[in-house]
Amino acid sequence: MDLLCWNETERKTEIMTQITVGVDGMQCGMCEAHINDACRRDLPLKKVTSSHTRGETVIIAGDDLTDEAIRAAIGGTGYTVVSVTRAPYEKRGFFARLFGK
Repeated sequence: MDLLCWNETERKTEIMTQITVGVDGMQCGMCEAHINDACRRDLPLKKVTSSHTRGETVIIAGDDLTDEAIRAAIGGTGYTVVSVTRAPYEKRGFFARLFGK
């Protein structure tokens, strides 16, 4: 009888990047939705969220997106990209959040 054992060291992790884009011109929730829809349509991404109060869009992407592609997707909606910053992103599971691992 074989027993299955989950081993943390054998778990494959996907390398992702968090891209924070400063966006000028968002005024409301509909502006956020407009930018999110354009990003989902034009960019290969995992997740996108926008905040008009912070003036930013945060993109989680598996592939590294170029600044030009991001500027084209958001600029095509009529909003202005003012900055693009990147940071490594590690997807953390439910239990890692609970226990701080």
